[in-house]
Amino acid sequence: MVFNTANLLVVVYVALGSTSCAYSLAVLGGIIGQPSFYTSLNLAPEGEPGYDRTAQLLGAFNGIQSAGACVGTVYNSWSANALSRKRTIQIGAVVTIVAAALCGASVNVGMFIFARFVSGLGLGILGTCIPIYQSEIAPPELRGLMVSMHGVMFGVGYTLSAWLNFGLFFLTQNGSTSSFPWRFPMVFQCVPALLMLVGSPWLPFSPRWLMSKGRYEEAKDVLKRLHTKKGGNGDDVAMREFQQIKEQLEVDRQVQESAPRWQLIRTAPNRKRALIAGSMMWFNMFTGVLILSNYGLVLFKNLGLDGWWPLFLLGIWVTVSIPANIITALIVDKVGRRPILLVGASGILVSLICECALQAKYSNSTNRSGQIAACFFIYLFIAFWGVCIDATQYLYMSEIFPTRIRPQGAGFAMWNQQAATIVVLVAGPIALERIGWKFFLVLIIPTAIYIPVIYFFFPETKQRSLEDISAQFGEVVAVEFSETKAAVEHHENATP
Repeated sequence: MVFNTANLLVVVYVALGSTSCAYSLAVLGGIIGQPSFYTSLNLAPEGEPGYDRTAQLLGAFNGIQSAGACVGTVYNSWSANALSRKRTIQIGAVVTIVAAALCGASVNVGMFIFARFVSGLGLGILGTCIPIYQSEIAPPELRGLMVSMHGVMFGVGYTLSAWLNFGLFFLTQNGSTSSFPWRFPMVFQCVPALLMLVGSPWLPFSPRWLMSKGRYEEAKDVLKRLHTKKGGNGDDVAMREFQQIKEQLEVDRQVQESAPRWQLIRTAPNRKRALIAGSMMWFNMFTGVLILSNYGLVLFKNLGLDGWWPLFLLGIWVTVSIPANIITALIVDKVGRRPILLVGASGILVSLICECALQAKYSNSTNRSGQIAACFFIYLFIAFWGVCIDATQYLYMSEIFPTRIRPQGAGFAMWNQQAATIVVLVAGPIALERIGWKFFLVLIIPTAIYIPVIYFFFPETKQRSLEDISAQFGEVVAVEFSETKAAVEHHENATP
């Protein structure tokens, strides 16, 4: 595997924003294990009178963040084209930093809800724009590897949150009544975003965005800098990409002029793309991954674990996602998107069915063997999710839309993800409190439907340039990447 080091460094560095996104999503799942959190916001902890209200508010804290993320995805749909992918990412980082300060300084439920909304706004902007940016600066043969860095760094964010909360739990265990064990983790979500913001002036603009604005020489320089490989054929590949992008943008521009409004639903290929991206996000969220990451502490406690054990097991659970996403990055360009998604959905279905049965039989029991088996399938779930679904969903979302509507398409996909998140996370704590293991049945049914949907409706996109993928949806490709060498030579011979 030969790659341009500068290109890989750029996609990893910008993914610090992905780390911040994941951290903000996961941090509440650890904080609900900190007693001082309930005291500071005047909430009843689990097992005490008034916990019904607490369960509703926990759902609201997650739901309002997802609502903010929905707004962020809509903003991204405009900003990523108008201001550039790079500027939009910078704005998202600033919003995330402000949100972290507000969350950590919250003194009552109302302020915390507002802070979570602002946090969601930053999440929606960064979580949508970063994979777009990565996909547009990656070469076709390594796009899976490079966009998967979004998933890898998501895993880093989840892991940071879990272990930070685990370590701070012992402050309370040792008798401290300070609110530091929950306020510091909330503020810490700004650190990855701040690091990314500081270095962002040196990040290149997306070459496809530059060319869409007529800035061809700048785009050519970016492609040469990022796609010329050591021991490769110099500028040839970069020039071929430049030629294909330029010609495809001209075709796309003609299509846009004939139907300038509502591009996402105007044509049959775009409607198919939107349906695939939107349904993928709903199905993925209804596997229950966020239920396990945000309310895993509740599930572990129901399995007879107490004290620091639930936080410890949650920390291991999310840490598994890092090597799992690295495996994705290494295999997705070889195996393909469809097979990985199919294996992931099938494995998750098996995990959910077994977990449902074990939770039904052994929750709140004293059968240690049954409880250990239930914990095993929680871990099997994250293995399939991390290797097959996590990074792949953002990769697939970012590559199936053409350049002219990629921000709108990715924004639509992420809006659907956040809408599904609202449904799942608002209902989650209430459902776990009232119907317990039966909630897993709600997750098993859509996951079973997901498998044939992938098989029959999701086209393969591996090893194709972003422009070539249009052919998979029945659209005209100005020139295929395999034909660009001749096109470049013709262009050079025709130039005096």
